[in-house]
Amino acid sequence: MTADDSYGRLDDDDYPAYTMGRAADMLGTTQGFLRAIGEARLITPLRSEGGHRRYSRYQLRIAARARELVDQGTPIEAACRIVILEDQLGEAQRLNAEYRRAAEPVNPTVAA
Repeated sequence: MTADDSYGRLDDDDYPAYTMGRAADMLGTTQGFLRAIGEARLITPLRSEGGHRRYSRYQLRIAARARELVDQGTPIEAACRIVILEDQLGEAQRLNAEYRRAAEPVNPTVAA
């Protein structure tokens, strides 16, 4: 991989750029919290060649939402389930909007 290739990944939400320690710092949480949401299957971090967890920006957004719910008193397992359902609903709404746009009739130009 060249330097030019790696710079292109900076905009990739799914690129696992963050170590567990950095991710925990960014979220203001503990590494144990990240492990717990991993065990609850909310997110599955990728592993480096050395076996260390690596998180993407997308995963950090998901983890941040779970953290909000836990901070509000929701048990971690319930918070993870809520976040999964919110994510699924968002994706379903996005697909529905796409299908509606595709099904809209094209307005023919009317000659005057």
